[in-house]
Amino acid sequence: MSKLKKLTGLVAVASTLMVATSAMAGAKIEGDNGKWISVGIGARTSFAAVEDASPSGDDWSNDFNLDSARIYVNGQITKNVGFEFNTEAFWSSSNAPFDTEYGILDAIGKFTISPEFNVWVGRMLVPADREEMSGPYYANIWNWAKTPFGPADWGEDHGAGNAGLYGRDEGVTVWGALGEEKRFTYAVGVFEGYESTGGTDADPDDNFLYSGRFSYNFLNVESNPGYYTSSTYYGGAGDVLTVSVAAQMEEDAAGTVGDLGDFTGLYADVLYETVLENKGVITVEAAYKDFDLDGKTNSFGLFEGDSWKATALYLMPRKMGIGKIQPYFAYSEVSPEGGADTETIDVGFNYLIDGVNSRVMVAYTNSDTDGGTETDAFVIGYQFQY
Repeated sequence: MSKLKKLTGLVAVASTLMVATSAMAGAKIEGDNGKWISVGIGARTSFAAVEDASPSGDDWSNDFNLDSARIYVNGQITKNVGFEFNTEAFWSSSNAPFDTEYGILDAIGKFTISPEFNVWVGRMLVPADREEMSGPYYANIWNWAKTPFGPADWGEDHGAGNAGLYGRDEGVTVWGALGEEKRFTYAVGVFEGYESTGGTDADPDDNFLYSGRFSYNFLNVESNPGYYTSSTYYGGAGDVLTVSVAAQMEEDAAGTVGDLGDFTGLYADVLYETVLENKGVITVEAAYKDFDLDGKTNSFGLFEGDSWKATALYLMPRKMGIGKIQPYFAYSEVSPEGGADTETIDVGFNYLIDGVNSRVMVAYTNSDTDGGTETDAFVIGYQFQY
C-alpha cells in the first residue's frame, strides 16, 4: 500500500475520532475538617501503522491499541496529610497468554510541612527530566518518549531483577519551592533502584538509587501537583521559561560480581512557551541525557550513551470546529556507547478539544539508524481524562 493511500485512510480515521468524543464523569466527595476524596479516569487509545511491521514482514501493520487506562484517586486526610492512589493497565511479556493486567501505578502518602518542605513516601515517580515527570498525559505530542529512560522505566515489575516500572519505584522524595516567588523548585529522593536476583548479579549489596531534580522559573512560575511537570500549558500559564537539571546514581547497578559498574544518569531540559499578540502560542521544549554504566552491561538492557531532543509547536488562535489545531515538529538523536546513532523526525498536529483532558493527536514518524534500517510510521491517538 502506498504512503499516500495509507495517509488518506488515517486522516479519515482522525476525522471520525474528532467528532466522536464522549463526556466522562468524575467525582469529589468532601467531608468534615477539610477531608476530601476525588476519583478520576484517564485513557489513551490509538491507531498505528508501521512500515514493514505486518506479520508477513513486507507490508504496513494496522493496529488499534489501548495504550493506557488509569483510575486516579486522590484525597486529604488532615490539613497536612494527603494521599494519591493510581492504577494502570500494565503491558508485560510475562502475562502470556494475556498481554495486560491492571495494577498499582502510584501509592503515595503525602506530608505537607510547608511550601518549601514536603515529604512523599511509597511508590512514585523517580525525579528525572521533564519527559519523565510529564508522562504521556501531560506531554505535548503523542510520541512523547523520544529518548531512553532511566532504570525505573525498564522493568516489567517491581522486585528482584528490576528497577521499577513506568518510571515509578518505592522510596521517599522530599520536594519544595524556595524563594519569595517560589521560582526555584527541587525534588530529591532515595529509592530501591535495581534489585539483585542473587548469585553473580549486579548490586549484591542492595544499594539505593539516589535521584534529584532542580528547576528555576525565569518567567511565570509553573504550577503543577507536587514535583510533577507539564510539557505545555497551551498558553494558560502565560510566558514560561524553565531550565532544569537532574541526576540519578546507583552504585554497582551494572555488570556482575567481581566486575561491577555504577549507574550515573545526567539530565538537562528547558521549556519555553509564549503567548503572541494574536493569542497564538509558541512552545519549545528541549532536553539532553547522558547515561553511564562504567562500560558494563545491565541485566535488563539499560541504555549507555547520550541522547537529545527538541520539539517546536504552534497553537493556532482560532477554533476549527470544536477545537484548536497545534502543528508541531520534533527531532531526536540517540547515540549509544559503541553503537549506531538513530535519528527520528516527528511531524504532525494536535487537535485540542479541552487541552490535556480531550485531544486528538496525529503524527508521522521517520526513524533512521546509521548503517541500518529506516522506518516510517503513522499514528492517530485520542486521549481523555476527567
